[in-house]
Amino acid sequence: MYKILKVKALAENIIEMEILAPWVARKCLPGQFVILRVDENGERIPLTISDYNREKGSVNIVFQVVGASTLRLSKLVEGNSVFDFAGPLGNPSEIIANFNDFKNKNIIFIAGGVGSAPVYPQVKWLCENGLRADVIIGARTKDLLILKEQTKAACNNLYLATDDGSEGFGGRVTDLLSKLVKEGKKYDLCVAIGPVIMMKFVSMLTKSLGIPTVVSMNPIMVDGTGMCGACRVTVGGEVKFACVDGPEFDGHKVDFDEAMQRQRIYKTFEGRAYLKEKEGSSHHGGCGFCGGKDE
Repeated sequence: MYKILKVKALAENIIEMEILAPWVARKCLPGQFVILRVDENGERIPLTISDYNREKGSVNIVFQVVGASTLRLSKLVEGNSVFDFAGPLGNPSEIIANFNDFKNKNIIFIAGGVGSAPVYPQVKWLCENGLRADVIIGARTKDLLILKEQTKAACNNLYLATDDGSEGFGGRVTDLLSKLVKEGKKYDLCVAIGPVIMMKFVSMLTKSLGIPTVVSMNPIMVDGTGMCGACRVTVGGEVKFACVDGPEFDGHKVDFDEAMQRQRIYKTFEGRAYLKEKEGSSHHGGCGFCGGKDE
Protein backbone atom coordinates (compact mmCIF):
# COMPACT_ATOMS: atom_id res chain seq x y z
CA MET A 1 0.00 0.00 0.00
CA TYR A 2 1.23 3.49 -0.86
CA LYS A 3 0.14 6.36 1.38
CA ILE A 4 -1.24 9.57 -0.10
CA LEU A 5 0.57 12.51 1.51
CA LYS A 6 -1.18 15.42 -0.20
CA VAL A 7 -4.13 16.05 -2.50
CA LYS A 8 -4.63 19.29 -4.40
CA ALA A 9 -7.21 20.32 -7.00
CA LEU A 10 -5.40 22.14 -9.82
CA ALA A 11 -8.52 22.81 -11.90
CA GLU A 12 -11.96 21.33 -12.38
CA ASN A 13 -11.50 17.53 -12.54
CA ILE A 14 -7.69 17.86 -12.56
CA ILE A 15 -6.02 16.67 -9.36
CA GLU A 16 -2.46 16.45 -8.08
CA MET A 17 -1.45 13.81 -5.53
CA GLU A 18 1.80 13.31 -3.65
CA ILE A 19 2.32 9.63 -2.87
CA LEU A 20 4.87 8.01 -0.59
CA ALA A 21 6.82 5.63 -2.83
CA PRO A 22 10.51 5.62 -1.82
CA TRP A 23 11.68 3.01 -4.33
CA VAL A 24 10.11 4.90 -7.24
CA ALA A 25 11.32 8.29 -5.98
CA ARG A 26 14.86 6.96 -5.69
CA LYS A 27 15.08 5.85 -9.33
CA CYS A 28 12.71 8.01 -11.39
CA LEU A 29 13.69 10.72 -13.86
CA PRO A 30 11.61 13.30 -15.77
CA GLY A 31 9.76 11.72 -18.68
CA GLN A 32 8.98 8.44 -16.94
CA PHE A 33 5.62 7.22 -15.66
CA VAL A 34 3.98 4.92 -13.12
CA ILE A 35 1.03 2.55 -13.23
CA LEU A 36 -1.19 2.47 -10.16
CA ARG A 37 -4.28 0.63 -8.95
CA VAL A 38 -6.70 2.10 -6.45
CA ASP A 39 -7.38 -1.36 -4.96
CA GLU A 40 -6.64 -5.00 -5.75
CA ASN A 41 -9.53 -5.21 -8.21
CA GLY A 42 -8.85 -1.83 -9.80
CA GLU A 43 -7.93 -0.96 -13.35
CA ARG A 44 -4.27 -0.21 -14.05
CA ILE A 45 -3.92 3.55 -14.56
CA PRO A 46 -0.76 4.89 -16.28
CA LEU A 47 0.22 8.37 -15.09
CA THR A 48 3.22 10.54 -15.83
CA ILE A 49 5.47 11.50 -12.94
CA SER A 50 4.96 15.25 -12.49
CA ASP A 51 7.49 15.73 -9.69
CA TYR A 52 9.46 13.77 -7.10
CA ASN A 53 11.36 14.26 -3.86
CA ARG A 54 14.12 11.72 -3.31
CA GLU A 55 14.81 12.78 0.28
CA LYS A 56 11.15 12.58 1.25
CA GLY A 57 10.59 9.45 -0.83
CA SER A 58 7.54 10.89 -2.56
CA VAL A 59 6.27 11.04 -6.13
CA ASN A 60 3.72 13.48 -7.54
CA ILE A 61 1.12 12.56 -10.14
CA VAL A 62 -1.47 14.68 -11.93
CA PHE A 63 -4.59 13.15 -13.41
CA GLN A 64 -7.83 14.20 -15.03
CA VAL A 65 -11.10 12.56 -14.03
CA VAL A 66 -12.26 10.95 -17.26
CA GLY A 67 -13.71 7.59 -16.22
CA ALA A 68 -14.71 5.32 -13.36
CA SER A 69 -11.14 4.50 -12.25
CA THR A 70 -9.93 8.08 -12.12
CA LEU A 71 -13.18 9.07 -10.41
CA ARG A 72 -12.49 6.50 -7.68
CA LEU A 73 -8.94 7.77 -7.40
CA SER A 74 -10.19 11.35 -7.06
CA LYS A 75 -12.28 10.38 -4.02
CA LEU A 76 -9.20 9.42 -2.00
CA VAL A 77 -7.92 11.91 0.56
CA GLU A 78 -4.71 12.55 2.46
CA GLY A 79 -3.94 9.56 4.64
CA ASN A 80 -5.62 7.05 2.32
CA SER A 81 -3.52 4.65 0.24
CA VAL A 82 -3.44 3.23 -3.27
CA PHE A 83 -2.95 -0.51 -3.65
CA ASP A 84 -0.24 -0.55 -6.37
CA PHE A 85 2.25 2.06 -7.51
CA ALA A 86 4.62 0.47 -10.04
CA GLY A 87 7.50 2.35 -11.60
CA PRO A 88 9.43 4.09 -12.82
CA LEU A 89 8.36 2.85 -16.26
CA GLY A 90 9.33 4.02 -19.72
CA ASN A 91 12.49 5.88 -20.61
CA PRO A 92 13.68 9.22 -19.21
CA SER A 93 13.32 12.30 -21.37
CA GLU A 94 15.81 12.37 -24.22
CA ILE A 95 17.04 15.79 -23.06
CA ILE A 96 17.80 14.43 -19.59
CA ALA A 97 19.39 11.21 -20.85
CA ASN A 98 21.61 13.07 -23.35
CA PHE A 99 21.97 16.41 -21.61
CA ASN A 100 25.42 17.23 -22.99
CA ASP A 101 23.97 17.22 -26.50
CA PHE A 102 21.37 19.83 -25.55
CA LYS A 103 22.92 22.07 -22.90
CA ASN A 104 23.79 24.82 -25.40
CA LYS A 105 20.53 24.55 -27.36
CA ASN A 106 17.49 26.81 -27.44
CA ILE A 107 14.58 24.60 -26.43
CA ILE A 108 10.87 25.27 -26.34
CA PHE A 109 8.33 23.05 -24.60
CA ILE A 110 4.70 23.09 -25.66
CA ALA A 111 2.22 21.71 -23.14
CA GLY A 112 -1.44 21.17 -23.91
CA GLY A 113 -3.88 20.74 -21.02
CA VAL A 114 -2.67 18.07 -18.58
CA GLY A 115 0.52 17.90 -20.65
CA SER A 116 1.81 20.61 -18.30
CA ALA A 117 2.36 17.84 -15.71
CA PRO A 118 5.09 15.94 -17.62
CA VAL A 119 6.57 19.17 -19.01
CA TYR A 120 7.18 20.72 -15.58
CA PRO A 121 9.66 18.14 -14.18
CA GLN A 122 11.73 18.33 -17.37
CA VAL A 123 11.86 22.12 -17.26
CA LYS A 124 12.69 22.01 -13.54
CA TRP A 125 15.51 19.48 -14.07
CA LEU A 126 16.99 21.56 -16.89
CA CYS A 127 16.85 24.69 -14.72
CA GLU A 128 18.64 22.89 -11.89
CA ASN A 129 21.34 21.92 -14.39
CA GLY A 130 21.85 25.39 -15.86
CA LEU A 131 19.52 25.43 -18.87
CA ARG A 132 16.36 27.53 -18.88
CA ALA A 133 14.00 26.71 -21.72
CA ASP A 134 10.98 28.58 -23.07
CA VAL A 135 7.54 27.10 -22.42
CA ILE A 136 4.11 27.48 -24.01
CA ILE A 137 1.15 26.22 -21.97
CA GLY A 138 -2.14 25.99 -23.82
CA ALA A 139 -5.69 25.17 -22.76
CA ARG A 140 -9.27 25.78 -23.84
CA THR A 141 -9.77 28.44 -21.17
CA LYS A 142 -7.81 30.06 -18.33
CA ASP A 143 -9.37 27.84 -15.65
CA LEU A 144 -7.66 24.81 -17.23
CA LEU A 145 -4.14 26.28 -17.24
CA ILE A 146 -2.22 24.34 -14.59
CA LEU A 147 1.21 24.51 -12.95
CA LYS A 148 1.76 28.05 -14.23
CA GLU A 149 3.66 29.43 -11.24
CA GLN A 150 5.91 26.40 -10.81
CA THR A 151 6.78 26.36 -14.50
CA LYS A 152 7.37 30.11 -14.64
CA ALA A 153 9.87 29.85 -11.80
CA ALA A 154 11.88 27.20 -13.66
CA CYS A 155 11.78 28.40 -17.27
CA ASN A 156 13.20 31.28 -19.27
CA ASN A 157 9.99 32.63 -20.80
CA LEU A 158 6.49 31.33 -20.10
CA TYR A 159 3.84 31.95 -22.74
CA LEU A 160 0.18 31.16 -22.15
CA ALA A 161 -2.40 30.46 -24.85
CA THR A 162 -6.14 29.93 -24.48
CA ASP A 163 -8.55 29.01 -27.24
CA ASP A 164 -11.11 31.51 -25.95
CA GLY A 165 -8.59 34.29 -25.28
CA SER A 166 -9.41 34.41 -21.56
CA GLU A 167 -5.70 34.53 -20.63
CA GLY A 168 -2.52 35.15 -22.55
CA PHE A 169 -2.48 34.70 -26.31
CA GLY A 170 -5.89 34.12 -27.83
CA GLY A 171 -5.59 31.08 -30.07
CA ARG A 172 -3.88 27.75 -30.49
CA VAL A 173 -0.38 26.89 -29.33
CA THR A 174 0.65 26.45 -32.96
CA ASP A 175 -0.44 30.01 -33.73
CA LEU A 176 1.57 31.28 -30.78
CA LEU A 177 4.69 29.35 -31.83
CA SER A 178 4.38 30.75 -35.36
CA LYS A 179 4.13 34.25 -33.88
CA LEU A 180 7.23 33.78 -31.74
CA VAL A 181 9.27 32.51 -34.68
CA LYS A 182 8.12 35.41 -36.86
CA GLU A 183 9.22 37.77 -34.11
CA GLY A 184 12.75 36.35 -34.30
CA LYS A 185 12.77 33.50 -31.79
CA LYS A 186 15.03 30.64 -32.87
CA TYR A 187 14.68 27.14 -31.45
CA ASP A 188 16.90 24.10 -31.89
CA LEU A 189 14.37 21.67 -30.39
CA CYS A 190 10.68 21.53 -29.59
CA VAL A 191 9.19 19.15 -27.02
CA ALA A 192 5.41 18.84 -27.33
CA ILE A 193 3.25 17.00 -24.80
CA GLY A 194 -0.54 16.96 -24.74
CA PRO A 195 -3.50 15.66 -26.73
CA VAL A 196 -2.49 13.63 -29.77
CA ILE A 197 -4.22 16.03 -32.15
CA MET A 198 -2.25 18.93 -30.66
CA MET A 199 1.05 17.09 -30.99
CA LYS A 200 0.19 16.25 -34.60
CA PHE A 201 -0.33 19.86 -35.61
CA VAL A 202 2.66 21.08 -33.60
CA SER A 203 4.81 18.51 -35.41
CA MET A 204 3.43 19.55 -38.80
CA LEU A 205 4.32 23.16 -38.03
CA THR A 206 7.78 22.48 -36.66
CA LYS A 207 8.59 20.28 -39.64
CA SER A 208 7.80 23.21 -41.93
CA LEU A 209 9.94 25.45 -39.71
CA GLY A 210 12.84 23.00 -39.60
CA ILE A 211 12.69 22.54 -35.82
CA PRO A 212 13.44 18.97 -34.60
CA THR A 213 10.56 17.84 -32.40
CA VAL A 214 10.04 15.28 -29.66
CA VAL A 215 6.54 14.19 -28.63
CA SER A 216 5.45 12.09 -25.68
CA MET A 217 2.92 9.45 -26.66
CA ASN A 218 0.46 8.33 -24.02
CA PRO A 219 -1.85 5.84 -25.74
CA ILE A 220 -3.93 3.24 -23.92
CA MET A 221 -1.65 1.08 -21.76
CA VAL A 222 -2.42 -2.11 -19.88
CA ASP A 223 0.66 -3.85 -18.50
CA GLY A 224 3.35 -1.21 -19.11
CA THR A 225 5.98 -3.79 -20.09
CA GLY A 226 5.43 -4.17 -23.83
CA MET A 227 3.54 -7.47 -23.56
CA CYS A 228 -0.04 -6.50 -24.35
CA GLY A 229 0.48 -4.30 -27.40
CA ALA A 230 -2.14 -1.76 -26.38
CA CYS A 231 0.26 1.17 -26.70
CA ARG A 232 1.51 0.27 -30.16
CA VAL A 233 2.52 3.22 -32.36
CA THR A 234 4.14 3.46 -35.78
CA VAL A 235 7.24 5.65 -35.95
CA GLY A 236 9.09 6.06 -39.22
CA GLY A 237 7.30 3.00 -40.58
CA GLU A 238 8.41 0.82 -37.65
CA VAL A 239 6.21 -0.61 -34.91
CA LYS A 240 7.05 0.72 -31.46
CA PHE A 241 5.45 0.33 -28.04
CA ALA A 242 5.19 3.53 -26.01
CA CYS A 243 5.61 1.85 -22.63
CA VAL A 244 9.06 0.37 -23.38
CA ASP A 245 10.33 2.18 -26.49
CA GLY A 246 9.02 5.58 -25.42
CA PRO A 247 7.11 7.44 -24.32
CA GLU A 248 9.13 9.97 -26.36
CA PHE A 249 9.45 9.72 -30.14
CA ASP A 250 10.45 11.86 -33.09
CA GLY A 251 7.32 13.91 -33.78
CA HIS A 252 8.13 14.15 -37.47
CA LYS A 253 8.02 10.36 -37.82
CA VAL A 254 4.98 9.41 -35.69
CA ASP A 255 1.88 8.25 -37.57
CA PHE A 256 -0.55 10.36 -35.55
CA ASP A 257 -3.60 9.48 -37.64
CA GLU A 258 -3.06 5.77 -37.01
CA ALA A 259 -2.47 6.44 -33.30
CA MET A 260 -5.75 8.35 -32.97
CA GLN A 261 -7.71 5.75 -34.92
CA ARG A 262 -6.21 2.91 -32.93
CA GLN A 263 -7.02 4.59 -29.63
CA ARG A 264 -10.67 4.88 -30.64
CA ILE A 265 -10.90 1.29 -31.89
CA TYR A 266 -9.13 -0.26 -28.87
CA LYS A 267 -11.85 0.85 -26.48
CA THR A 268 -14.25 -1.95 -27.53
CA PHE A 269 -13.92 -5.74 -27.42
CA GLU A 270 -14.76 -5.96 -31.12
CA GLY A 271 -12.18 -3.29 -31.86
CA ARG A 272 -9.46 -5.15 -29.98
CA ALA A 273 -10.28 -8.34 -31.86
CA TYR A 274 -10.12 -6.42 -35.14
CA LEU A 275 -6.70 -4.98 -34.29
CA LYS A 276 -5.39 -8.40 -33.30
CA GLU A 277 -6.43 -9.84 -36.65
CA LYS A 278 -5.15 -6.88 -38.64
CA GLU A 279 -1.80 -6.52 -36.89
CA GLY A 280 -0.93 -10.22 -36.73
CA SER A 281 2.38 -11.13 -35.12
CA SER A 282 3.20 -7.50 -34.32
CA HIS A 283 0.07 -7.10 -32.20
CA HIS A 284 1.58 -8.86 -29.16
CA GLY A 285 -1.10 -10.04 -26.73
CA GLY A 286 -1.20 -12.13 -23.63
CA CYS A 287 -2.24 -9.26 -21.40
CA GLY A 288 -5.53 -10.89 -20.43
CA PHE A 289 -7.34 -7.74 -21.45
CA CYS A 290 -7.50 -7.93 -25.23
CA GLY A 291 -8.00 -11.68 -25.32
CA GLY A 292 -4.83 -12.29 -27.30
CA LYS A 293 -1.97 -14.71 -26.73
CA ASP A 294 1.73 -14.15 -27.18
CA GLU A 295 2.65 -14.62 -30.80
